[in-house]
Amino acid sequence: MLKQLVEKCRSYRRFYQKERVNEDILKELVDLARLTASTANSQALKFRLVVTPQECGNVFPAIAWAGAIPDWPGPAEGERPAAYILICCDQTLGKNKLWDEGIAAQTILLGAVEKGLGGCMIGRFKRGQVAQALGIDQERYQLSLLLALGKPKEVVTLVPVKADGDVRYYRDENQAHYVPKRALEDLLL
Repeated sequence: MLKQLVEKCRSYRRFYQKERVNEDILKELVDLARLTASTANSQALKFRLVVTPQECGNVFPAIAWAGAIPDWPGPAEGERPAAYILICCDQTLGKNKLWDEGIAAQTILLGAVEKGLGGCMIGRFKRGQVAQALGIDQERYQLSLLLALGKPKEVVTLVPVKADGDVRYYRDENQAHYVPKRALEDLLL
């Protein structure tokens, strides 16, 4: 069951934008992250829920989408995320969070898949612009990751890495998304 969740937990970048994500569902997802491990048990991560169409619209222009597909400007209107969760580190609680945001983000996305949603971890975004749009104090909070969420409007398929070793994801002419994955035997030392 966990393996199936992990296989379905892909980076979705196109959504049914009009199918809003209930704030209570976002709170349930953050509650999952609350239970995960934390560096020195500092529990320094804080989460800002972005649910209204207006706030989502204010966040969207600050995002750099799909680095491996440089000519794609991101999802079109109607395919944009229905919600976001901004993961921040409260600098008053701990600056040495190491990988906490990655653990929290993956846990949230696994929970989203279980609820029939999908998402994408976004590290390339204009932090100052997002902080201003959401009223976040950047002196206190370090903006770490932005999670785009919604009901996926695309199919993401795992495929073996080709002989040339290229691991970049790609899309075909029908906008189906493919993610090359190395074989297990290629990962074991």
